[in-house]
Amino acid sequence: MIPAYRPNQEYLRQTLESVLRQEPGPDKMQIEVVDDCSPGVDVAAMVRAIAGARVSVSATPKNVGLAGCWNACIEHSRGLWVHILHHDDYVLPGFYEKLAKAGQLHPEVSLLATRSFFVDPDGVILGVTVRLPNLENGGRAVDDFFYSTPIQCPGVVVKRSYYEANGGFRSDLAFTLDCEMWARVIGAAGGIVTPEVLSCYRQSDMNETGRLNRTAEGLRDFDRLNHLFAARHEGFDANKARQRVCYMAINQAERFSATGDSEAAKANLNYWRENAPASLRLRRFAVKMARSILG
Repeated sequence: MIPAYRPNQEYLRQTLESVLRQEPGPDKMQIEVVDDCSPGVDVAAMVRAIAGARVSVSATPKNVGLAGCWNACIEHSRGLWVHILHHDDYVLPGFYEKLAKAGQLHPEVSLLATRSFFVDPDGVILGVTVRLPNLENGGRAVDDFFYSTPIQCPGVVVKRSYYEANGGFRSDLAFTLDCEMWARVIGAAGGIVTPEVLSCYRQSDMNETGRLNRTAEGLRDFDRLNHLFAARHEGFDANKARQRVCYMAINQAERFSATGDSEAAKANLNYWRENAPASLRLRRFAVKMARSILG
């Protein structure tokens, strides 16, 4: 299932072709693009030009945002497993074969995932998600999700039956809804994350993640997720989580300032000023003083 909003044609082509090159046939795999009411774009024509009639297209009646479109993907899905692959991400050869084998070996779990490369708008590899040894042979450990998102959407498939029984993505989360979902599924019904890197997550300041980082709304969304995790998980350290978000704020402020984006830098710096604990402020001040003295 491929959620799309004003898709870049070349990115969409790469996404669809990465699936079509390894799909087992229409009787075994549904491939559908779900357009979130893109203005001024004929997404159906775009898909037909790339994939002919093999890929179906549907559209939401109005723009429903990230959670709404992902939940529409779940509602439209018909298979045992649901793979939500955004229109600018893609999978690598062997992705579906590897996860199919993992699912056969561990029918008890409801989430299967591979690791992902982070790539830039041109497809250049920037990094890779970490290994999760506690989940490589199946399990329900969610600690790795407390302070980071160690798996990314293009690498994850979830049993449709889990979504149907437990609900879809939360509409009150804008940026962290995937991390909340993966932790929820694994904690309740188990998951496997293989050590292979077989998917690619595209990073860009132009996508939804980039927009939320610019406005600091992504940081506030981490706050909302942290409140959820603190209520659900006894081992969750709320202070550690708060410090992590504050570090993200000041680092993003410095990055945006270095690129000349003063508006984004100000938004992130304001978050830091409003939320950083005194101990973190003093530590930051001491580091700046040391740098100025040592030159």
